[in-house]
Amino acid sequence: MTHISSPAGYFITFTTYGERLHGDERGSVERLRGARAGIRDLPPDPDRQRRERHGLLSKPVSLDRERREAVADAVRGVCLHNEWHLHALNIRTNHVHIVVSGPGPPERMKNALKSWATRRLREAHLVGAQQKVWTRHGSTTYLWAERDVLDAATYVLEGQGPDLGGVRWTPEP
Repeated sequence: MTHISSPAGYFITFTTYGERLHGDERGSVERLRGARAGIRDLPPDPDRQRRERHGLLSKPVSLDRERREAVADAVRGVCLHNEWHLHALNIRTNHVHIVVSGPGPPERMKNALKSWATRRLREAHLVGAQQKVWTRHGSTTYLWAERDVLDAATYVLEGQGPDLGGVRWTPEP
């Protein structure tokens, strides 16, 4: 019998609604379903980006400092409430990176984090009551070893560009 160990943690990423559309000059990805299931890189395509922008259901969301602080507060609160260990957090203008450990599945964790962040933004009147805040889905990478957790946390804290102020977080040793 093969024993499958539990992951040491998860690297969770989710993006804001409408800020990076298919066709973006920086590139984008598309989820494939069925027999071709997976993720495919998409090249820049200004026409597709215009069509995507025209089809948005609400205005794009960019996370300014006040919104980032609200999201950070929600993430820390969800982790504390669920007794998840928050290893690293970095909230950018159009995405959130979280390295966390706790009983999975990570999709449930991601959904809880997105839901509570949305609630906090709405309570603070930082987004509209019906405004879409996040894109569907997100990324949930399993981190199998403590070294993977450390590497992901280092990337989240040091590999995202300049500090945007007040939203990077790592626990005290």
